Amino acid sequence: MITMHSWFANPQNLLVIAGPCSVESEDQIMSTARALVQIPEVSLLRGGIWKPRTRPDAFEGRGEEGLAWLRQAKHETGLPTATEVATPAHVELALKYDVDVLWLGARTVVNPFSVQQLADALKGIDIPVFIKNPVSPDLNLWLGAFERFQKAGLTKLAAIHRGFSYYKESPYRNFPMWEIPIELTQRLNVPLITDVSHICGNRDLLQATAQKALDLATDGFMIESHIHPDEALTDAKQQITPDALKELLSSLTFRAKKSGDVERDLAGLRGEIDDIDAELLQLLARRMEVSAQIGAYKKRNNVTVVQMDRWKKILSDHQATGEDLGLSPDLIAEVFEAIHQASIRRQSEIMDEN
Repeated sequence: MITMHSWFANPQNLLVIAGPCSVESEDQIMSTARALVQIPEVSLLRGGIWKPRTRPDAFEGRGEEGLAWLRQAKHETGLPTATEVATPAHVELALKYDVDVLWLGARTVVNPFSVQQLADALKGIDIPVFIKNPVSPDLNLWLGAFERFQKAGLTKLAAIHRGFSYYKESPYRNFPMWEIPIELTQRLNVPLITDVSHICGNRDLLQATAQKALDLATDGFMIESHIHPDEALTDAKQQITPDALKELLSSLTFRAKKSGDVERDLAGLRGEIDDIDAELLQLLARRMEVSAQIGAYKKRNNVTVVQMDRWKKILSDHQATGEDLGLSPDLIAEVFEAIHQASIRRQSEIMDEN
């Protein structure tokens, strides 16, 4: 029986899962596997058998035929195999073809009904299950998936961080939001694998993102590797050749675990600050919108922009409330003076409009 611990047997104590996004042909998976087994850090051969695609006419995987090729690659190279499952039927077939590790994809984890069906299908089966984060940045949804498998009696669980959908423009395909996987590992005692391929969506970003994950003390990587990545039927831009993977892994700087833990803790706190700042910006934008509405009302009714008595009362009240919250009166005065001046400028602009 292969244990999870044995996969961390390389000098860096790092789990590396590599292989193509999709198992496309016998030649493709065999050639890729033969090259990957030459890289000492690679512990698991991944290959997508069923691909959940946005559009129905896209390549959706080879199914059972691909499992036969994946098993053949395992027998020849000795690399244990891993694939994604989304239904109990997938589980049954993957076990039939001796797949060593199963993982749940981001689109599956968003649906608790699907997660429960998979947990029920694996009840009593001693196999590692890796759970990717859901598409949306919902920590409780991710935690809930682990809880369902734990209740089904599975103990060999790991998390895969593959980034999150984000409403703002970003260089990433899926925004890392590092604070969320860090919070998950603080609540659960599970290894954290970083899927840099799906975070980046672009092979040019892989090295820097892998180093960042390593600095935050990740326990491993999932990196898509294809013998001919530009010809890949799925996610061609984020896949790299086995030679490029070897070069990427050799370029990484491994730091002491203690330093990584400090960085991980700081990243969690910094992530919390980023979230608070984002909320502040939304509130400031809303406040300026209301100020503009007030300016328009004053113009229609011939009211002066500045009303000092009201402003002095507002500032005094804010300072008193802030002091109760442990904030200095000087800080409150500085912040709200700046906001007040911005509101005056906005209302004055409206007054001057024809």
